[in-house]
Amino acid sequence: MKNKIRGYALKLEADTVGFAAATDYSSKQSPELKSILPTVRSLVVLGYRELDGALESENDRTSMTARLGVMDLAKKTNYLLARFIEDNFHAKTAPIALSYPLDMAPPKMGVVGDVSLRHAAVAAGLGVFGRHNLIIHPKYGSRIIFTALLTELPLESDLPVTGELCSNCELCIKSCPANALAEEGKTDVMKCLRVSQPSGIGGAISFMRKFIGVNADDQKKLFADPKFLSLYQASFIGFQYHCFRCMTVCPAGRK
Repeated sequence: MKNKIRGYALKLEADTVGFAAATDYSSKQSPELKSILPTVRSLVVLGYRELDGALESENDRTSMTARLGVMDLAKKTNYLLARFIEDNFHAKTAPIALSYPLDMAPPKMGVVGDVSLRHAAVAAGLGVFGRHNLIIHPKYGSRIIFTALLTELPLESDLPVTGELCSNCELCIKSCPANALAEEGKTDVMKCLRVSQPSGIGGAISFMRKFIGVNADDQKKLFADPKFLSLYQASFIGFQYHCFRCMTVCPAGRK
């Protein structure tokens, strides 16, 4: 089964595929897998590499465009692979988003995923945690992101990655414009989001507060503010990352 699923996923243009038994997955912040799919027995984890040229571009819109492309590919691949598993193995399968939608209700507030894809990737033998709290893959280094499927199939976990892939060079810490990696083993999510997603919910709330607090003439002027225009663009494109520094500077997997 694993070979058939892996082969089909690679055909759909995932870059790497791993498998984890549900009992080998553990994440303190995310909900129990059975709260999503009560009959879950394993996870299929898919990795998609980021484009070097996009990550290293001096134009953050170029980097963002590539990330949006990965997200679109992942959504389609997840659905098609889930359908393949259900049709061929008659096992209920639920796709997990790469990023959005998220649980926006307190206390999660959109910063905790339904499944920790990083922990899922480690459980599926696709990498190890680095100092930047991202996953380092043996081939693609830090330039990779993950999605997953929950399935009823009884699949055994792939062998874990052994050895230290992070050199502890601390380039990620020094390069983080938000100083979000100062504490080892923790990413200060709110600091990160303020820099990486200026057109996200925090930016929208700040702008609305500013808009409400001024007179009608100044409100009209705010409609020409680049901040408003960026928020308008984000409203139909979706939340957009403007910073990829921790991923870009990491030397792991670079030739």
